[in-house]
Amino acid sequence: MKFRILGAVVAVAAGVSLTSSGGAVAVGNEALTADLDTILADNALKGADVGVVVRDAGSGEVIYTRQSSRRSQVASNLKLLTTATALDLLGPDFRWKTELASAGTKTGTALDGDLVLRGGGDPTMSRLRYQQLADTLKASGVTTVNGALVVDDTKFDSQPYGSGWAWDDEPYSYSAETSALTLSPDAKFSAGTVVVRVKPGAAAGAPAVVTTEPANDHVQIVSSATTGNAGITVEREHGTNRIVVSGSTSVETTRLSTVKDPAGLVTSVFQKALQASGITVTGGVKRQKAPAGAAVLATDTSQKLSELIVPLLKDSNNMLAEVLVKTAGGSFTNGVNQLSTKWAGLGVDPNAVEVFDGSGMSRLGQFSPDDLTSVLIKAKTKPWFSAWQASLPVAGVDGTLVNRMKNTPAAGNVKAKTGSLSGVSGLSGYVRTAAGRDLVFSVVQNNVLLFNSPKNVEDRIAVRLASEGGSVSPQVQSVPQQRKAPAQDRTEVPAKERFDVECSWIGTC
Repeated sequence: MKFRILGAVVAVAAGVSLTSSGGAVAVGNEALTADLDTILADNALKGADVGVVVRDAGSGEVIYTRQSSRRSQVASNLKLLTTATALDLLGPDFRWKTELASAGTKTGTALDGDLVLRGGGDPTMSRLRYQQLADTLKASGVTTVNGALVVDDTKFDSQPYGSGWAWDDEPYSYSAETSALTLSPDAKFSAGTVVVRVKPGAAAGAPAVVTTEPANDHVQIVSSATTGNAGITVEREHGTNRIVVSGSTSVETTRLSTVKDPAGLVTSVFQKALQASGITVTGGVKRQKAPAGAAVLATDTSQKLSELIVPLLKDSNNMLAEVLVKTAGGSFTNGVNQLSTKWAGLGVDPNAVEVFDGSGMSRLGQFSPDDLTSVLIKAKTKPWFSAWQASLPVAGVDGTLVNRMKNTPAAGNVKAKTGSLSGVSGLSGYVRTAAGRDLVFSVVQNNVLLFNSPKNVEDRIAVRLASEGGSVSPQVQSVPQQRKAPAQDRTEVPAKERFDVECSWIGTC
């Protein structure tokens, strides 16, 4: 979806004056302004594009601002808008349904007609729940289907990725395809993926044993992995379902791999479920829309939306966010259009932003820190606010902030959404100052170099806000660099220090 940009949303508050450094200060906050200006003057941010705004969570008064009306990429901070507007549009009690249906008739233990597996977009479906659907059908007395297994994934359109996504992210679990018929192989609801399990052989150099979970005939494992200590690499070849496993391991190792066509994976898994239940399907498989008037034979119902937003926000789950968009409108374009009808109620002008997906993975998106804090403030007036705020990562406690700001005034205090892409980092959320004042803030950094540490900038700002009004302000320190080697001698950044991906996406938090 592409909106014409008519103008930026600019926060305005009485009593705010611009400083020569581009910050803003309300009366009595000169010390805070000076400290935030110092943090943002760090040489590590030279050449970067940084927007910051701090506002009173109740009144909306602007306490500090620097380039906060400028639009840029906000990465996973966009999930604040996606989840808030989905709660408004769909409702906190919304649930997804996966159904077995048929237009045929039952004669004894035979179902004469096609059996339809109809997806409603539930991203949390698992092998076990598909098995339970098959078991329910068996419990109704059906042992033979005299017809085809019809796989209906037409609830969503066929575009698997959002506009502006990077093609080379395709193999990785945070960039899976969005489908109305999908499954998650793990407790974090990594929809559209399979677990690749690699076990060492009996002796050094022996071939490793590689399996997938759930077991399926949809993907092809091509393994040269052996028993050793070099480490394991798992990568799906572009545009195919060939998953190449290489390297070596002496301990059992698991990786997530995306699949091409999640509905095809579900088809294979459900066929095995029917077989395990003792149900024979005589007519093969068809991919088409369920016939009108097909009777529902069995239903699986998901958890509530208000519950799903917990793993979505805590773990910054992209696939859950994209399901919200397609649930709202069937496609990325129409889904964003439908969600945008609720943006004005959250203080966001649809004609002043660019949004193409729900996760923030698109490089085409344009949003501002002012817009993000407007969402944070307006959300406080909504009936679903308590559940929504409780779904945000908490500094030093859980989610993508579990390892950040520990043993500081921000720990257990800051509740905020992280955002990570190559060259982009952001943090937007709530903080209570030492003086007891509730604030909202947004820090969005673009054009940040890979070897700098933009998350340290965000943490220092959040800690300084949490300390405001206390007896001692935290010392402002320089941002450390991860490497100082010349460009031609670059070395890979350790996984735990990467800022270009959310820590939950690569298992470091």
